[in-house]
Amino acid sequence: MVEFKGSVVPLITPFKNGNLDEAALERLIERQIEAGSHALSVGGTTGEPGTLSLEEREYLIERALFFIRGRVPLLAGTGSLRLDETLRLTRAAQRMGAQGALVITPYYVKPNPEGLYRFFGQVAASVPELPIVLYNIPGRTGVEIGIETVARLRREFKNIVGLKHSSKDMEYVSALLRRVGRDFQVYCGLEALTFPMMCVGAVGTIAATANWLPRETAALCQLALEGRYQEARELHYYLLEANEAVFWDTNPIPLKTVLAWMGLCEKEWREPLGPTTPEIEARLRQMAQAYGLLPAQDPPVLPDPSRKQYV
Repeated sequence: MVEFKGSVVPLITPFKNGNLDEAALERLIERQIEAGSHALSVGGTTGEPGTLSLEEREYLIERALFFIRGRVPLLAGTGSLRLDETLRLTRAAQRMGAQGALVITPYYVKPNPEGLYRFFGQVAASVPELPIVLYNIPGRTGVEIGIETVARLRREFKNIVGLKHSSKDMEYVSALLRRVGRDFQVYCGLEALTFPMMCVGAVGTIAATANWLPRETAALCQLALEGRYQEARELHYYLLEANEAVFWDTNPIPLKTVLAWMGLCEKEWREPLGPTTPEIEARLRQMAQAYGLLPAQDPPVLPDPSRKQYV
């Protein structure tokens, strides 16, 4: 089985006139690979899966694999509220050649531990050769995957290999790794916690910031994996404002706004998401100029004398 380590970039889903923009998807993928991202992911939270039909989600996975051409692994987001839809998408991802599946906790209904165990267990059993990464994001789903539930799943399904943790609860990570084993693959799902979480044992990050700054995010992860924590810490602080900017409005609105200014995609998302305010756009433009993503009339406001060491 493929091991996902380092920067696993959760790509936006680019739209043009309401449809998947394949040319933009290819541009985004090429940019990530050229920047040294370790793996890519589509169909996760940043990719607006809730507004895509099942057919569109399958097509997105297929096109991503086509453009990647085996150069980096693909972790396909296949989770849904419904078990039948999750089974369909996960099997399709395996059939098309994805190297793993990211399966979100069923949202809104707040399933109990036994329900979560049965849900994830059926998904894992349906694709026994495909690595499964559980997606713990209680802020959006309304329920957390309990550590004992993860331990039970890992014990009984060998292809459940990791968990994406999108929560500020750092104690959860240490307790999880102590309970299920330090070789369990934990991925940070909150951008600003990538470095701290890797310090306690996470093997990488699935950070939306890498849509803007792929090279720096990959470098931070690589340094942490190599135990070069002092150097990784410098990048942690360098990336802080970009990490925060992702959430100045609902993700992926800030990402798509800046990427559109960069000429990489259209400034388009699906309802019920809408455009951000002029005030936030002004902050985003200043941030993007400071990081060199857009031409700046004034000197950068985030000096980084050590940047050449990493990029």
